[in-house]
Amino acid sequence: MAALHTVPAAQALQPPPAAHPAAAEDGLSLEDRLTAVAAAMSLRLDEAAVAYEVNTAHIDTEPVDLADIITVPLTPTLQPPAQQHSTTQPDTPVAALLERARARMEADGWCAGALRDESGSVCLLGAIRNEAGGDRALEADAASVVLDTIRRRFGAHVDSVPSFNDAHGSGRIPLRMLDQAAATAAAKDL
Repeated sequence: MAALHTVPAAQALQPPPAAHPAAAEDGLSLEDRLTAVAAAMSLRLDEAAVAYEVNTAHIDTEPVDLADIITVPLTPTLQPPAQQHSTTQPDTPVAALLERARARMEADGWCAGALRDESGSVCLLGAIRNEAGGDRALEADAASVVLDTIRRRFGAHVDSVPSFNDAHGSGRIPLRMLDQAAATAAAKDL
């Protein structure tokens, strides 16, 4: 049988020794020490936030649109067959022009600040103008539908199709606006 180790009663009632003798000698209470640590941590977090901003300021970011993230299932479900986008022609002149402008921008590339740049890329209005073939009335109708589509999506503060186009860093959203405008023109029988 093992012998039990007993502690004298006077020794059992004494408080344990301080883990950090300096902490007990500085005269600060636990609350004061916690407040000082919280202030030091806040300072370090503020410095880290500034360092993060400085280190990431050069990264060009563009808002993410859910349409770029949402995907369809890879295996087909019981749905009617989808119409081929490239083989069907819209029934209306404005919708057809906007479809051709979208295809032109996809083929030639997107640019900002000019209707067409030196590499042959086009902006929203440049693609519409190229595909209108000199028909200014058709071009104006198509640009009007595009502007209405943009304003419906982004707000009435958008001044013009070129200013909207130039506000983006890539052609992803301008291409989507051409596609949505073509659907709107077809639905309105324009």
